[in-house]
Amino acid sequence: MSSDVDPCVLAYDVGGSHISAAVCRRQGYQLGPVVRANLPEEETSAAFLDVLHSLGRQASAGVEGVEGAEFAMPGPFDYEKGISWMEHKMPYLYGVNVSEALAAKFGWKSEQVQFLNDAAAYLLGEVGAGAAQGVNRVVCFTLGTGLGSGFAVDGRVVTEGKGVPSGGEIWNAPYEGGIAEDLISTRAIKKSYTDRTGQEREVASIAHYAVGGDADAAAVFHEFGKTLGIAIKRLLADFAPDVVVLGGGISRSAPLFLDAVKAELPDTQIEVRVAELGDNAPLAGAGVAWFSRNV
Repeated sequence: MSSDVDPCVLAYDVGGSHISAAVCRRQGYQLGPVVRANLPEEETSAAFLDVLHSLGRQASAGVEGVEGAEFAMPGPFDYEKGISWMEHKMPYLYGVNVSEALAAKFGWKSEQVQFLNDAAAYLLGEVGAGAAQGVNRVVCFTLGTGLGSGFAVDGRVVTEGKGVPSGGEIWNAPYEGGIAEDLISTRAIKKSYTDRTGQEREVASIAHYAVGGDADAAAVFHEFGKTLGIAIKRLLADFAPDVVVLGGGISRSAPLFLDAVKAELPDTQIEVRVAELGDNAPLAGAGVAWFSRNV
C-alpha cells in the first residue's frame, strides 16, 4: 500500500430488514458509495455471510488501503468476540462467530473484523462527522418504533457513570408511571392521534396531515415535542449534556415538534440538534470506532 493512500475500513450497518455497507476513510470519516441488500431469503448463516461478502466486495471495489471491517450490529451480541446471541432477530446467527467466518471469506485475520452496538454507532457517526462534532458531552436519541439512546464524553461512548443509565439505554427508564419509551416512540404518536380523532394512522401519514394544516395532527406533534423536552430535562439532568441529537425515523418530522422541545429547556444549557447523517450515521460511526481503536 502506498504511504500516501488514506487508510479506510469497510463499514457495515446490519438492520432488521437490510444491510448497508460503504468504505469509510480515516480523513473526515468520509463515506464512499453506499450499497445495500435485503437480508437473505434463505435464512442460514452461510447465506447471510455470502451477502456480507458480496456487499463488501462491491463497496470496496478498486479501493486501496482497506484495513478490515467494522459492523454496527444490534444486540444481544458479543461485540468483543464477534459472536451473535440473537434468538428472535436473525436466529440463524445464534452462536455463530461472525468475525472468524467473514475474515475467512476475505482472507483476513479474525481481528480485522470488529463490532459495536448499532445505537453506539449512530451516536459516534454524529459525533465524528455529523451534528455533534467537537461537542464534549452528547446524548443521541433515535426516535422510532422504540427509543434508542447513546451517551458520549470527549468523543467516546460511555455506558456507565453519573447520569448514564445502565448500558446507556434510556428506553426502559421509569417515567410517568411507565417507562420512557411508552411516551417517546412511534406508538405514542399513533395513540395520541387515535385518542384525538378515533382514527388510526401511521406516523408518516399523521405528519403529512400536520403539514397540510390538520389541527389534530399538528397538536399531536406539538404534544410529542413537549413530552420529549420535559423528558430530556428530567432524565438527563445528572448527565448534563451539552447537546442532545435527535435521530431516527421520527426526526424526519422535526420541524413539527422541535420548537416544542426547545420551549421546555430555556433554563438549561442543553442544545437540541437534529441528526445530520440520517441512515448513514451508523456507517460513519463504525469508521469512527475502527480508527479510534486502530490508531
